[in-house]
Amino acid sequence: MTKRTPPFSPEVCERAVRMVLEHQGEHASQYGAIRSIAAKIGCSGETLRNWVRQAERDGGVRAGPTTDERERIKALERKNRELRQANEILRKASAYFAQAELDRRFRS
Repeated sequence: MTKRTPPFSPEVCERAVRMVLEHQGEHASQYGAIRSIAAKIGCSGETLRNWVRQAERDGGVRAGPTTDERERIKALERKNRELRQANEILRKASAYFAQAELDRRFRS
């Protein structure tokens, strides 16, 4: 599995979010500010909206998992997946060797 690189650097994301938060009073709504700034930096409004929402969660303004919590959840899910695969391999190996032992006993 290849890891994709995001098209925008973290610095650009942070700056765009900061611009939205600073200039939202100049627009009818926060989304108006998001659309305006997204057009200026060359990303979609939905992308910038997601960045703003995550920044709000990270700052404790909005409910939901923070960036650190999301990374930890992803790491735990990855570890869980690896452990399930290892358990499956061990289960199959155990069944294989148990069958081999039975075969050996009946042949003797």
